[in-house]
Amino acid sequence: MLRHETRSQQENVTDNNDEVLVRAEGLYKVFGRRTHEAVEKLRAGTARDDIEGVTAAVIDASFEVKRGEIFVVMGLSGSGKSTLIRMLNGLHDATAGTLTIDGQEITDISDKKLREIRRQHISMVFQHFALLPHRTVAENVAYALELQGVGRDERLDKAREVLDLVGLGGWGEKFPHQLSGGMQQRVGIARALAADTDILLMDEAFSALDPLIRREMQEQLLELQQKLHKTIVFITHDLNEAMFLGDRIAVMRDGRIVQIGTPEDILTDPANDYVEQFVQDVDRARVLTASNVMEKPVAVVPVTAGPRTALRVMRDAYSSAAYVVDRDRRLVGTIDDRDAIKLVRKGERSIEGRVKNDATTVGVDDVLMDLFVPAVESKLAVAVTDADGRLVGVIPRVTLLAALGPGPGATEEITLPAQPVPTTVIDQVLAVSEDGKPLEDHAAGSEEAR
Repeated sequence: MLRHETRSQQENVTDNNDEVLVRAEGLYKVFGRRTHEAVEKLRAGTARDDIEGVTAAVIDASFEVKRGEIFVVMGLSGSGKSTLIRMLNGLHDATAGTLTIDGQEITDISDKKLREIRRQHISMVFQHFALLPHRTVAENVAYALELQGVGRDERLDKAREVLDLVGLGGWGEKFPHQLSGGMQQRVGIARALAADTDILLMDEAFSALDPLIRREMQEQLLELQQKLHKTIVFITHDLNEAMFLGDRIAVMRDGRIVQIGTPEDILTDPANDYVEQFVQDVDRARVLTASNVMEKPVAVVPVTAGPRTALRVMRDAYSSAAYVVDRDRRLVGTIDDRDAIKLVRKGERSIEGRVKNDATTVGVDDVLMDLFVPAVESKLAVAVTDADGRLVGVIPRVTLLAALGPGPGATEEITLPAQPVPTTVIDQVLAVSEDGKPLEDHAAGSEEAR
């Protein structure tokens, strides 16, 4: 759930500020001889494997990274993702195309200007930590500030502040070899944060960690992002990691970007067979959210409605209960068919006194893995509400299971929804106003109507 809460907050950030911090247009990186000739052949449609004497690592890559988002570049070994991130920090020059960082083009600039852009705008977190073994943890974190010319006391104070932020308060005087792998990677992240740059580049930052530590680091990165709203370009070969972390994902294959989209876009609408095969084993329960699978609510009545109106809605929706909303469509509760029939018998004209505050609700950004228990416990389809409590959709149990296919929760142990009062009984009750006969004549002998 944390991933999608973070994503919503990041979408709000980019909605308010669509500033592009990183822009790549037609980037190529070719290693070998006659590289520019190779680029022309690639542009003409020649397959990269048919061009001898060169290695085309990145081919015609175009994308934008907006302020405050986590942009994940993923692909298998040899796809070009690591070369691409090295182009972003200037370690590899582009063979062709343009690359701008915060509006400044970094292709074909002087080394001095490139170093200045790195110091001001870009920090890097490496796969294998890259800590200085002869320096303390605090001194490692402060290293980037040392390069910026910050005084010793000031940079060490900043280092301790950032160490607290990443959960390593009190470890500043230790040396890297005294820390676990996960702790060492936190030092690497702290060092990048201490530089206070706008952009963090993370190259397979968690792939050297054990699975449990890796998951913990992913979650901590998202917690930090909630507070700091950095612009992060994250490289990974792990699709589940990409889906968990990314606001948007660029999928690379053979040097080319074959699709860019949100995790939901890539999972539900893959651009080609390669992406479709790539995502077929992803844990959909951790990626898809309530908003991806919810349906339009049908059995809905206003709190000002009468019991006969409520019964008609239930009858038309083949439901044993209905959601009750106020004038702003905020969810108030539910009313079931038995209570509505009792109100009709008593001659009541409002359902308000029988509305129960028992609706099972989830948020639009809750991931599916968090919906199984609410779905089993709810007598109605689970209600989906927005941040203001408005009813925006419902998720029946069958819809939840269909969205996942075979997988978590798809067992025979899940109970079916409660059966509604037979429609004929509701029809009999509703018919009273038309023929004038007493309710008792219609409902006699019907246990369901009592």
